[in-house]
Amino acid sequence: MSLQSLALIEKWPVPTAAAAVVRADGTLLGSHGPAGHRFPLASVTKPLAAYAALVAYEEGAVELDEPAGPPGATVRHLLAHTSGLAFDEHRVTAPPGERRLYSNAGFEQLGEHLAKATDIPFAEYLRQAVLEPLGMTSTALQGSPAKDGVSTVDDLVRFAAEIQAPRLLDPRTVAEAMTVQYAGTKGVLPGYGHQNPNDWGLGFEIRDGKSPHWTGTSSSPRTFGHFGQSGTFLWTDPDAGAACVALTDRAFGPWAIEAWPAFTDAVLAEIRDGSRN
Repeated sequence: MSLQSLALIEKWPVPTAAAAVVRADGTLLGSHGPAGHRFPLASVTKPLAAYAALVAYEEGAVELDEPAGPPGATVRHLLAHTSGLAFDEHRVTAPPGERRLYSNAGFEQLGEHLAKATDIPFAEYLRQAVLEPLGMTSTALQGSPAKDGVSTVDDLVRFAAEIQAPRLLDPRTVAEAMTVQYAGTKGVLPGYGHQNPNDWGLGFEIRDGKSPHWTGTSSSPRTFGHFGQSGTFLWTDPDAGAACVALTDRAFGPWAIEAWPAFTDAVLAEIRDGSRN
């Protein structure tokens, strides 16, 4: 089975694009475009950073509910965007746990906290804990844990297989990361406006019933993942038994809001048709 729907990326108004779909066992259902091309990930960096934080948790370097970030906040708050920190400023705008304030600053404070706890610079810890074990040799963190990763579709396919069938983490830890934290919390989903609730796990956004959304109209409520302002996304749909990575070199905007849901619906329809045949 090689998904023909992935060729839809050729119609996207972007200079360069690559996409792939992978099952939990690592089976590649299809790939299109330059899968070895390195793209800036923007906020698709966050799931990688979160995974490293969860490795640190399992190694005993940190606890999810230990203090981290602004007063009253914890590692869990930082991962779930409920620390109260502003979007791009290290400034508190709400009490911890009260609102879903999507925060790059929160992930930067998470990286600083982990670096102190492990005595390893966060970019190096990410490499040792996640990238190297998964063979993600073309991926690197070149600055902020919130947005400065670079990677390829080939590498992110490895990560997408891992989050479906964990080898680096206990599956129960990953299940927790894909479970809504601070249920019922309202907030703004960048690019898509106010969502009530704005559900999030530990470093991964959870689709649930959000509308509008960057995934498809046929994406299951259990779908989780992330998109980036550099025109990138990674979603995993447990009901479909597959994950999809798409990377581009054009900033997120109206083109993506229009193109991405139709692309995802086409991919999911082809997966369903293939599983019936």
